[in-house]
Amino acid sequence: MAISLSKGQKVDLTKTNPGLTNVVVGLGWDTNKYDGGNDFDLDSSVFLLGDNGKVTNETDFVFYNNPKGANGAVVHNGDNRTGEGDGDDEQVNINLTAIPANIQRVTFTITIHDAAARNQNFGQVSNAYARIFNEANGEELIRYDLGEDFSIETAVVVGELYRHNGEWKFSAIGSGYQGGLAALATDFGLSVG
Repeated sequence: MAISLSKGQKVDLTKTNPGLTNVVVGLGWDTNKYDGGNDFDLDSSVFLLGDNGKVTNETDFVFYNNPKGANGAVVHNGDNRTGEGDGDDEQVNINLTAIPANIQRVTFTITIHDAAARNQNFGQVSNAYARIFNEANGEELIRYDLGEDFSIETAVVVGELYRHNGEWKFSAIGSGYQGGLAALATDFGLSVG
């Protein structure tokens, strides 16, 4: 039975699931009725952060064009351009035991591609969620439904896995950003050219 989190909650992942090594983070969303004439393309991205809350280099930004990070311990499974259908829209595979020691936090985000040009925002998105399940048996361990708290934001920090006393925990963050992926990347230490 998955633990269902609300914004701001934290929960143990590895301590309560001894022997857990490989997890999948599934991210999903639906778009509301929208008549702006443009397709809606949401993207999940992962930032691999050190102690200072920043990436150490560009390879610590994992997304559809750079699908592997942390020496292969974090793998993005590709871009879903429509969000159609049930289930996860995008997934990230993570080998918790293989993440290099300098990476303290694995932060998951969802952004709207070309949001400004297409006049789109998270007020037009519903049923967004993140879930973590055991890759070995498909058991859902953690689920976080983001709710409908957003209006003009074009990017959301969904949550993060982080190290605590040698174990991995998950924090449900649910923070919205204006300025899309560029704003997130800048905050996490990437220079956006």
